[in-house]
Amino acid sequence: MNQYYRLKFVLGYLVLVFVMTGCGTHDETKESQITVIQEVVNIDPVEERDIVSVSENGIKRVSEIVQAGEASIFAEIDIKENKEENTEESKEENIEENEYTNFAIADVKKYVNVRTEPSTEGDIVGKMYDGAVAEILSTAGQDDEWFQIKSGNVEGYIKAEYFIYGNDAAAVMDEYVTRYAEVWVDRLNVRPEPSTEEARIGYIDKEEKVKVLEDCGEWLRIQYTEEKEGYISEEYVIILEEYTYAKTLEEEQAEIDERKSREERKKTSNEEKPEAITNIVFPSTTYTSNEELRKAIVNHAMQYLGNRYVSGGSSLAGGTDCSGFTCFIYADFGYSISRTPGGQLSGAGRSIDYTNIQPGDIICYSSNGRSCTHVGLYIGNGQIIHSANPRKGVVIGAAGYDTIVGIKNVID
Repeated sequence: MNQYYRLKFVLGYLVLVFVMTGCGTHDETKESQITVIQEVVNIDPVEERDIVSVSENGIKRVSEIVQAGEASIFAEIDIKENKEENTEESKEENIEENEYTNFAIADVKKYVNVRTEPSTEGDIVGKMYDGAVAEILSTAGQDDEWFQIKSGNVEGYIKAEYFIYGNDAAAVMDEYVTRYAEVWVDRLNVRPEPSTEEARIGYIDKEEKVKVLEDCGEWLRIQYTEEKEGYISEEYVIILEEYTYAKTLEEEQAEIDERKSREERKKTSNEEKPEAITNIVFPSTTYTSNEELRKAIVNHAMQYLGNRYVSGGSSLAGGTDCSGFTCFIYADFGYSISRTPGGQLSGAGRSIDYTNIQPGDIICYSSNGRSCTHVGLYIGNGQIIHSANPRKGVVIGAAGYDTIVGIKNVID
């Protein structure tokens, strides 16, 4: 008889003794019962310590006491036979380690309302349009049919049925990234065709962003207004890849007002104007070498050490995910790279060998052996800084912690 069945036998025996005697208050009874346990399962004498529990998964140590009347039996047995390796505790840890567990993408015809409570009676605080991403904060409802989400500046409840989430969302995340052109000059003309010979149909002001529909080389086809497309010179914009987020009612109204403003611009004179009106302000700090620039990038990234991980997050300060971290760090230095891990592997800078790696390079990893699932910023001495997962946030770790599938040199 192995230890597992011996222990089950002993526990059954003790219950029978308690029921039959009904006199577990005597020290003699307590001592004899401990002796029986010791003889059957061969353990050393102990006093007043935790007893083990027997479950369908085997035997595990827990803080429980077997009692009958006023008598308590105490023993400690550490038995690993028949214990499943993947316990509930380890399952929970694995969930926390998966950075896409709380990542969700809205899958609706147009939009779904975000409410103040998990009920259709809750007040509407925002709208989540198709393809917008969110972080799942918790579940609610009798069958967890509601998600509490945070997306952009909106926090509230949406039914889970309106989302692709977890690993399913991670598998299609590249399809839900939108490319924008952000104007860096004071004013940029919009043309009906990709030529300066065409009369302009309007303009875009500095720091405004418009959706890019097609890259035509020196020109970009853009969504100028809700119903009208146009072309702008690629020379005067920064290309950004971003997720879309839910909108508060105030943000949605602001967008409506902005579209109206662009419609009004079409009524302005079509007289010839410079393609771009600009007052360029150069950065106060210049870098005399790539080495100095790389050091500045690493130092900039280190400022966010300890920040939280946010699935699909939109800023370094507020929290973001692994590819958002590297994307936004580089954006602060004027570089436009993809918003997703796969996009950074395929399109950010040039591929190099690990033997040529330098601080500031991006290391791409794969946890599934098929695609790039994570990225980190190399900081030197065999280490990276990265937005690791919801449990860890932005941390420093070993560069070789997982399978490396590529290294990208964005700077030179």
